[in-house]
Amino acid sequence: MNEQHSSNDKLNTAEKTVVVPLLLIATILAGMLSPMQSAVNGQVGKLLKDGNASAVVSFGSGLVVMAVIILARRSTRQQFASIPRKIAARKIPWWNWVAGCCGAMVVFSEGASASVLGVATFQTTLISGMVISGLLCDRLGIGVPEKQMFNFPRILGALLAILATVLVVLPSWQAPKVVALAVLPFLAGLLAGWQPAGNSAVAQETGSMLVSITWNFIVGFTILGAALLIRVMMGQVTFTLPTAWWMYLGGPLGLLSIALMALLVRGLGLLLLGLASTAGQLIGSVLIDWMIPALGAQVYTVTVLGAVVALIGAGIAMMPSAKKKVAVNDLETH
Repeated sequence: MNEQHSSNDKLNTAEKTVVVPLLLIATILAGMLSPMQSAVNGQVGKLLKDGNASAVVSFGSGLVVMAVIILARRSTRQQFASIPRKIAARKIPWWNWVAGCCGAMVVFSEGASASVLGVATFQTTLISGMVISGLLCDRLGIGVPEKQMFNFPRILGALLAILATVLVVLPSWQAPKVVALAVLPFLAGLLAGWQPAGNSAVAQETGSMLVSITWNFIVGFTILGAALLIRVMMGQVTFTLPTAWWMYLGGPLGLLSIALMALLVRGLGLLLLGLASTAGQLIGSVLIDWMIPALGAQVYTVTVLGAVVALIGAGIAMMPSAKKKVAVNDLETH
């Protein structure tokens, strides 16, 4: 009996030795979809000369794809139709229903700044903001069952994230406009920390992550579309749809990334998934700027260094706290 258990353990170990590296590679490749999305939305923003218009195109294309998926199944149609009733019931905090605002900010910042900053700089500042936001959300108990106190590794991760942002904007330090644009993805990253918590709560309430993602797109598209419509009516901007087919890939690329991460997390766990996807985002962004000079972004040594520092900072910040976690309910009663 013991020999059988020993044999099974060896087989499981051998499977993990082969499967886990393959899953890590797959996650890194999936992470590269994010900078691809930034590159597409950045070029749409450059063509339309408006980040708001670019974001509407991206959210619109993603919403069309999700609408087709949701309408194809009776169960998801029913779950989606229950949303107004569930919002009125107020079983979950109202802010969970507007988490799509965060995604809207990220996509808006892509259209407004990615083509000017370069994909590598954009992704590094975005990830740096997300690292800091993640630490704050963990500390406040937003989207997690237990609060995590600040400790040295987590603070170090946040400081490295700030250092990474400084490094990637150094080449443009003499151009205040460019530095100001770098603030957009950093702020978007700060806001993005609570978006997964909101989407997860909506998914639990409706019984479907697909419905949650669709609702996320509807909220983002509504906000961005309303803002664009008002600006068009005021004569501040003229809106024309892009003619190139690939300019509508921003939304689908984001959806594909979400779907792949949902599949890969089962085999890797959150920590390895987070590290591998972050590595994919940073590696992909540097490669895009380097291999596609038509995008107009130059890869500096400090840009690569900033990306590496951001990855290290993210890795340190993602490490589970060695100290005992404090339950959310315990802290809220003191």
